[in-house]
Amino acid sequence: MANFSFYRAPGLIIILAFCFFSNLAQDADALKEIADHRHKQDATFRDATKTPLLPKDRKKFKGLNYFPVDLKYRVKAKFIKNDNPVFFKMKTTTTRLPEYVKYGEVHFILDGEPFQLEVYQSPEISQRPGYSDYLFIPFTDLTNGETTYDVGRYLEFRIPASEEVIIDFNQAYNPYCSYSPNYSCPIPPEANQLHVAILAGEKKFKKKGH
Repeated sequence: MANFSFYRAPGLIIILAFCFFSNLAQDADALKEIADHRHKQDATFRDATKTPLLPKDRKKFKGLNYFPVDLKYRVKAKFIKNDNPVFFKMKTTTTRLPEYVKYGEVHFILDGEPFQLEVYQSPEISQRPGYSDYLFIPFTDLTNGETTYDVGRYLEFRIPASEEVIIDFNQAYNPYCSYSPNYSCPIPPEANQLHVAILAGEKKFKKKGH
């Protein structure tokens, strides 16, 4: 029996070491992905042809305001496609009522509690080049109106190849109407109200001097 334990131990150590370094590699990839997302966002906001900022705000722009990266908010989720698409008019920050489809749901665990969010598709946006598989997840949480934009935030999503997906709240971003009154933005439906504080992703936009 002692010999059996002796010969098993090295293999167990190798397995544990492999898992440790595999997790480190996954974390490194996640951190790079988040950094790339933020760099791309800042580049867009500095570009006069793409920015949602008002001219006076763009001149003073020093970068968007984020929570520190926390991989706790990068969660594995189960994606469940809606076999019977439900079309509806989504409320916005103006009187506009664009048509959306409830494409599916994502189910995940955060801090030991189960949550779910609905995933939506815009028939109009899906017709644009490069957006045929584009979905999005608008959501609210307990930080809205305090440290984050009061209307809510968004997550980008693409039609996944499998049921297992990653939802990374570190990449949550503000709708364009948070920067300028010139935009009409979807308001997260009641089904996507998270009764928890998501301390990740983009914070309120702070203008210089505020």
